[in-house]
Amino acid sequence: MNDDLLKKYAQLLVKTGVNIQKNQTLVISSPIECASFARIISELAYKEGAREVVMNWRDELSAKIKYLHAPEEIFEEFPEWQKDFYLYYVRKGAAFMSIAASDPELMKDVDPERLRKSNKASSTALKEYSESIMSNKNSWCVASIPTRAWAKKVFPNATEDEAVEELWKSILKSVRADTEDPVTAWNEHKSYLKKSMDFLNSNNFKFLQYKNSLGTDLKVELPNNHLWLGGSEYTPEGVEFIANMPTEEVFTLPKKTGVNGTVVSSKPLNHNGNLIENFSFTFKEGKIVDFTAEKGYESLKNLVETDDGSHYLGEVALVPYDSPISNSNILFYNTLFDENASCHLAIGRAYPVCIKNGENMNDEELGKAEVNDSLTHVDFMIGTKDLEITGITADGKEIPVFKNGNFAF
Repeated sequence: MNDDLLKKYAQLLVKTGVNIQKNQTLVISSPIECASFARIISELAYKEGAREVVMNWRDELSAKIKYLHAPEEIFEEFPEWQKDFYLYYVRKGAAFMSIAASDPELMKDVDPERLRKSNKASSTALKEYSESIMSNKNSWCVASIPTRAWAKKVFPNATEDEAVEELWKSILKSVRADTEDPVTAWNEHKSYLKKSMDFLNSNNFKFLQYKNSLGTDLKVELPNNHLWLGGSEYTPEGVEFIANMPTEEVFTLPKKTGVNGTVVSSKPLNHNGNLIENFSFTFKEGKIVDFTAEKGYESLKNLVETDDGSHYLGEVALVPYDSPISNSNILFYNTLFDENASCHLAIGRAYPVCIKNGENMNDEELGKAEVNDSLTHVDFMIGTKDLEITGITADGKEIPVFKNGNFAF
């Protein structure tokens, strides 16, 4: 990939993504396969005035070896030094950049129970860190670049080099880094998302009713004082950042006990190196009371059974079927991209910032406001070309929100 284009992309992530501030620390979590790009980000962050850039390398191949051969009890432990690492930097006000680029099926031979135990141990240990990130107390950004295994999954009929090249092109287009002025392009995109947010916030819907030909028939109640967000977000100090690059969604939270009906997935879910395909959930008073999956049932079961909160939803997100990533007709097998090609929901913890003053509420106050809490937060895609969403106001007025998969306003 062209060096100038790589630097242009990295600059976008540093200045618009995390929006690094002078004398601020940046923590970069990256697969070792993406090391060269992570170093470009590091150099640019220093040039923008970062006090320190801390590298947090991940090696999923070594992780697989551990999952296959380590004794069972190790997966119920989480090293204190790793917990201290995250808490130290989140309390220092660091910005966090994460490069999401995993092999979608690397862990298919691993016992899902081992993955569940490991995830629960890490999520429990890092709860304070997760709460800070999801409350936007620290700026953060998730982005991606190709790895060979991931690229071959997306483009199986291409050679490895061709697949990587094609995935690079797709990623750079999705984040508008291939435009002459990406920052201006993002400012225009944020204005577009704001129009949808303004429509949804001004109508203050009490319910959203979802229906499509896959079998989705779901009614989602929204809590009092909910807020629709999208595009950029802000730290308490007023620093603007973009948490996901790309992003095409506007999102809010559901009332924890207000979800009823059935929802059917429209895309596979890559969860912990396993693909879950053609799955569905049935809800009663917010709780998942039944679920099915043609592939990856045990992985789905372990996800749902993470804790009590993982039986409930934490996010409602709207993405037009004719959004740029959807129109690329590429199945990325990576939630960062696939969720921005499709309306989606999320199992688990809700973003407190999606309810008025939620970032300043404690757990008890959030619970009383029907904001779901959990150790996990996993998005899954439900959008289709024929998805119909009707907004219902508190006085019973019905207003079309989605028609034929796209916004109706």
